[in-house]
Amino acid sequence: MVIALMGDSCVGKSAIADCLSRKLKATVFSGKDYLRLAKSENMAAALFKKKLAEAVTGETIIYVLSEKDQLGFLPDTSTRVLVAAGLETIKQRFAVRMRGNLPDPVAAMLERNYGQFEAEAHEIRIDTEQCSPKEACDLILKSLE
Repeated sequence: MVIALMGDSCVGKSAIADCLSRKLKATVFSGKDYLRLAKSENMAAALFKKKLAEAVTGETIIYVLSEKDQLGFLPDTSTRVLVAAGLETIKQRFAVRMRGNLPDPVAAMLERNYGQFEAEAHEIRIDTEQCSPKEACDLILKSLE
């Protein structure tokens, strides 16, 4: 099984992935973690696509992605979960990550990328302003039943 947690930066994807991975005994890949599979990027990408395709009927993999170009790795049968939050919440969370300071260029980047996954196909939409990572995890698990 492949579960894709997709969404903007600082919406809570990693916290949800941590909860899911414990409950499902799943392997988590985030962003370009797949590069560790081989020395060249092309080979690593090919191996990762193969690993995800095999996971459809084998092990459980959770893929946390925040860049649209990473959607191409996903098998058609992946469970796609859109994780979202409001722009101001994302900015506040990112500022905390940056020790309280959100530089203008970073704020502009967050604004530019905001909502980039909203039009993408997904089975579940989680708003992390409305639920905790544990509640989101439980919603996802219930939808998998």
